Amino acid sequence: MNKVNKDIVILGIESSCDDTSIGISRNGVILSNIVSNQDIHEKYGGVVPELASRQHQKNIIPTITRALKKAKINISEIDGVAFTKGPGLMGSLLVGSSFAKSIALSLNKPLIGINHMEAHVLANFIDNDIKTPCICLTASGGHTELVMVQGIHNMSLIGQTLDDSAGETFDKCAKIIGLKYPGGPEIEKYAKKGKKDTFQFTIPKVKDLNFSFSGLKTNIIQLIDRGVTKNKYFIKENIHDLCASIQHTIIETLIQKLKLAIQKYKIQTIAISGGVAANELFRDRIKELQKTNTVNISIPKKEYSTDNGAMIAIAGYHKYSVGIINDFSINVNPRHKLANYKEEH
Repeated sequence: MNKVNKDIVILGIESSCDDTSIGISRNGVILSNIVSNQDIHEKYGGVVPELASRQHQKNIIPTITRALKKAKINISEIDGVAFTKGPGLMGSLLVGSSFAKSIALSLNKPLIGINHMEAHVLANFIDNDIKTPCICLTASGGHTELVMVQGIHNMSLIGQTLDDSAGETFDKCAKIIGLKYPGGPEIEKYAKKGKKDTFQFTIPKVKDLNFSFSGLKTNIIQLIDRGVTKNKYFIKENIHDLCASIQHTIIETLIQKLKLAIQKYKIQTIAISGGVAANELFRDRIKELQKTNTVNISIPKKEYSTDNGAMIAIAGYHKYSVGIINDFSINVNPRHKLANYKEEH
C-alpha cells in the first residue's frame, strides 16, 4: 500500500439489495455505520425489487445524514465516494450509484466502484490484522462463495453455490414452514428450543468446493408434505425441531466445505463473512473448527457481517490508497463476479 501523508476519509454507500447503508472511514478506521432496513418486504416473504429501489430513494438521504452526524464529519471533508457496483438488484444498485456520482461530482472527489463480494471479504480487515493468504467463506442471502485471499488486492474464487445460497435457503425454508422474512433469524430463534437430529436431511454431495442447496429445499418440502398429509398440525407441533434440523444441515454443509478447503490448500487462516455469519450456532461451529484443525479464525462483528456501508468504505479506502479510482462512466453490474477481481487490477 502506498504511504499516505494525510487523513483519508471515505464515504461508503451500500444498496445492493433491501438495506440502505452508509459507512464512513478515516484511514481504514470506521467512524460510523448506519443501516436502514426495509420492513416492507416482510408481508411478501422476500424482497420485491421495485419496492426495494423505491425504499432506497426514500432512505438514502436520512441515512447519510445520520452517518455524517455520528462520524462528526462534514461532507466537505470526504476524500472519496465508494459505492456498490454489483452484484445485486439493478434498481437498488442504480439508486446507490446515482447518489454516489452526484456527491462525487458536487464535491469534485474521486468515485470508487466496489464489488459487493470483495467488500464482504474485506469486512474481516475492519479492526483486525488478518494474515494472508487466507480463505474466506462468504455466506449471505444472495451468495455463497469460497475465496482465496492472497492479499487485499489479490483474490480469486475457488468455490461457489451452483443454485441457491445458504441465506436464500434459510429464507425459503422459513417461508415453507410459515415463518416471516427474513428467514434466517426466525429459524435460528425457533431452533434454540429444538433438537437438531429429529429430522434427517441429506447434506448435498457436490464436487470440489462448490455448494448446492436446492436438493435440501426439495427434501424439506417432501418431508413436510408427508407430515401434513398425516397430521394437519405437523408443522405447528414440530416447528422447533424442524428449524433445528434445517439450521444444522445448512451449517454442516458450510462446515464440511471449509474443512475440505483447509485440507486442500493447507491454509492457516479462515475468514467468515456475510449475513449467515451472524448465526450463533454457525459461530460456535467455526470455533470448534478452529480447535480441531489448528487454524486461525476471523469473524467480523455482527454489524459488519450483514450488508453494510462500513465494508464498502473499507474497500474504498484500500483502493483509494493505491490509486484505484473510476471515472463517471462506470456502470453497475447486477451479475458482477468476484472471479474477475484480480484481472481488474
